[in-house]
Amino acid sequence: MSDSDTRIKYIVESVLLAAGKPLSLDNILAVFGDGEKPGRDQIRGAIAALQEDYAERGIELVQVASGWRIQVGQDMEPWVSRLTEEKPQRYSRALLETLALVAYRQPITRGEIEDIRGVSVSSSIMKTLQEREWVRVVGHRDVPGRPAMYGTTRQFLDYFNLKGLDDLPTLMELRDIDSINAELELGLPGEQGPGLAVVEGEAEDAIPADTAGEALPAADEVDDTSATVVQVAVDSQDPPGTIH
Repeated sequence: MSDSDTRIKYIVESVLLAAGKPLSLDNILAVFGDGEKPGRDQIRGAIAALQEDYAERGIELVQVASGWRIQVGQDMEPWVSRLTEEKPQRYSRALLETLALVAYRQPITRGEIEDIRGVSVSSSIMKTLQEREWVRVVGHRDVPGRPAMYGTTRQFLDYFNLKGLDDLPTLMELRDIDSINAELELGLPGEQGPGLAVVEGEAEDAIPADTAGEALPAADEVDDTSATVVQVAVDSQDPPGTIH
């Protein structure tokens, strides 16, 4: 690696560390002046070099929906989580089932979610998902009443280290609750553990609004068997502090 490439690598590393959020290639290129701006291939080369540097370390450079970011390695979570004194909040099973349906059946209306789950969806569930900017209104169904249709956001993909909806676990991998726990690192109610059931900070702290958006698959393009994703409800009481 030439001195120029090494310097570009250090600049990319510094920018990603300072940003505190994912950056696209265009975002990274924007920090360079007109006379020193490298090519996109050079930026990609710097990213690849950093990933190689981090391969045996406790941090990693990953690509998510909004771009690239440097983060703590997932296998370091048990130790890093001890830095937070507050007990992490947990989401209810009903909220997680609703989020799973939106992710796999989007665009989907609240009424369609209720039809699949067999129970009503409380307004607090939809409010919480929208406050976290994991779910947003993407349109309205052309039926009487024009109900809102919901889809996931880039923030949802970023939070779960996904580059796109294609990176979601397949339905075959989500055949039962054990598979869901393994793939999304969920804990059963009453258990402590990382993953989808744990949020960073308070639920009312909204993530910045999704401005870029993503093309969402039509409902008829998704296998109807996706309803099996959420047929996992258990008759157990949620622990105190669970958000519904």
